[in-house]
Amino acid sequence: MAPRSFWKGYLKLSLVTCAVSMTPATGESGKIRFHTLNRATHNRVESRYVDAVSGKAVDEDDIARGYPRGEDDYVLLEDDELDAVALDSTRTIDIETFVPADSIAWIWHDKPHYLAPDDEVGEEAFSVIRAAMEATKTVGIARVVLYRRERAVMLEPRGKGIVLWTLHYGDEVRPSDDYFSAIPKEKPERDELALVKKLIAARKQDFDPERLQDPVEERLHEMIAARSKGRKRRKAAEPKAEPAGDNVVNIMDALRRSLETEKKPATRKR
Repeated sequence: MAPRSFWKGYLKLSLVTCAVSMTPATGESGKIRFHTLNRATHNRVESRYVDAVSGKAVDEDDIARGYPRGEDDYVLLEDDELDAVALDSTRTIDIETFVPADSIAWIWHDKPHYLAPDDEVGEEAFSVIRAAMEATKTVGIARVVLYRRERAVMLEPRGKGIVLWTLHYGDEVRPSDDYFSAIPKEKPERDELALVKKLIAARKQDFDPERLQDPVEERLHEMIAARSKGRKRRKAAEPKAEPAGDNVVNIMDALRRSLETEKKPATRKR
């Protein structure tokens, strides 16, 4: 059963408009969540805002957002002022431009959402916009208010629907040159490159989402089930020793041994 949409509005291209609904494409509703309790009474613990200087509790009505402009000096802004900054695009996804689908690098992608028509009247307009983007290998760029902020978004055709990606702001993506420029430009040895290619070929498979399991989540389920049955707390496992990074290794020997290991199916773990 598909989750309920968390946003409803309109998709607009020039004079063409259709009603749409949006749902996050990812979620963590299945993850284990813990409550914070009083160990002695098992009652839940409440969190409250406290004045950092006086130590007194602060009422919810007295809580404000402040931008620091100096030591102990803030500009106070109310929620309605913050909401008013980007009201124009609150409920309309107005496609401003189209760009080649491969021109936006993955690093700009933030959160994916599924976009679908919200009524029968708008299905034709939605389908035409989606099909046209697919045929021209383009994605749409628009702006919309999500999560209390106006966000630039990318609309990507996917199957019979559209995936709407929120995009990172320009100041959020760090230039890769700041981190990679110091790496020396050395050509790999031909023999070493050939062996690594063989290693890649030996491990190459189709992508399987079943491999993306959270082992910690599985262990938590096992632990909770065991404690629910009254079993005693197990002693924490000793952390595995990290491989030493200062050992001098002959890379050709290491690659050859790696390839020999790949030829033994029993030694491979899924």
